Amino acid sequence: MKDSKIPVAREGYPFIIVPALVTLLLALAGTIYPAILFLAISLFMVYFFRNPEREVPEDDRAVVSPADGKVIKIERVREEEYLKAEALKVSIFMSVFNVHINRIPFPTRVVEAGYHPGKFFVASEDKASVDNERQSLLLETEGGKRLLLNQIAGVVARRIVCHAREGEYFEKGQRFGLIRFGSRVEILLPPETELLIREGDRVKGGQSIVGYLR
Repeated sequence: MKDSKIPVAREGYPFIIVPALVTLLLALAGTIYPAILFLAISLFMVYFFRNPEREVPEDDRAVVSPADGKVIKIERVREEEYLKAEALKVSIFMSVFNVHINRIPFPTRVVEAGYHPGKFFVASEDKASVDNERQSLLLETEGGKRLLLNQIAGVVARRIVCHAREGEYFEKGQRFGLIRFGSRVEILLPPETELLIREGDRVKGGQSIVGYLR
């Protein structure tokens, strides 16, 4: 997915093709109402796995949102596992109606990638940040600043997809993964970052400016 410009994410193909085939078989069998139901499911899957192009801001200091959704929490934390430092944490909740493609927020190299098995609490709850299944990416800019991305599974989301690997370099706004069916993405930024967003704001991955690195 790193460079994919296909309008529907490849990871969604099985979820689209299977109900589409069932729709066809039911229609051929003359069972119209079940066929309509599976057709609706197929169309929703196409909608859910949509992979739109985004106009990425060119400002060299701008940090863009890693995901579509609603900013549910902004807080200053001390992160000990990867950053081992204080950070500004921005939590974004993605409902099933949001685009679920995740994007890199700033031109960076992947320093470390880690997977954490866990539970599946509702992604909007605070405990999901610690207890839920998650994928973490420690990123470093050319200037040596470090950012952390957390993809967090939710109560319905049971599959985190991350194509980023340690040592890879990504441009700002570049796709690196997705989470299926409602989830949460966190970005942890240097504490001196100038934030432009507030809790309750809605953001678009790769396009909305979260703040500026100093």
